Amino acid sequence: MSTRTQTKRSKFQALLQDQIRNEFNAEHQYMAVALWFDNADLPVLAKYFYKQAVEERNHAMMIAQYLIDQDISVEMPGIESATSHFANAKEPIALAVAQEQAVTDQIVQLAKTAREEGDYQGEQFMQWFLKEQVEEVATMKTLLTVAERASANLFDLENFVQREMSAPKDASGAPHAAGGSLS
Repeated sequence: MSTRTQTKRSKFQALLQDQIRNEFNAEHQYMAVALWFDNADLPVLAKYFYKQAVEERNHAMMIAQYLIDQDISVEMPGIESATSHFANAKEPIALAVAQEQAVTDQIVQLAKTAREEGDYQGEQFMQWFLKEQVEEVATMKTLLTVAERASANLFDLENFVQREMSAPKDASGAPHAAGGSLS
């Protein structure tokens, strides 16, 4: 029976543990957004955000696997409550933009910390997440722009998501997720 031995965590490793919580919080928020869209009879948007929730879960598990591979114990964090009530379809999308921008700031801080500590493996690990965040922020900003243009015609918004945002993502080069990635 192998036990994870752990010396004092570096600042980077502590921030990674925090990031697991951040990713699970993002998963939880996307689930709340998906449920709101589902309740509003907007199934394409609901499906899109359910998928986003799974993606955030996978990100948390990628970080967990990295820590496991570094022989560092992983703590299962608690999560915050999610915003579940919105006045219109633009509000949850605007929340998603802000959430992705916050995650980007967190990932940048992680990469910066790894570099400052001379943790080249950690810095390399963060490169995929940096690239992923560029895509995530751009996608959510586009979705918000289309939602603003569609205004009250949510069928146009649903059609856009179905047509332009439903293709499977290329996960090549993605880190391995503990327990395997869900799809």
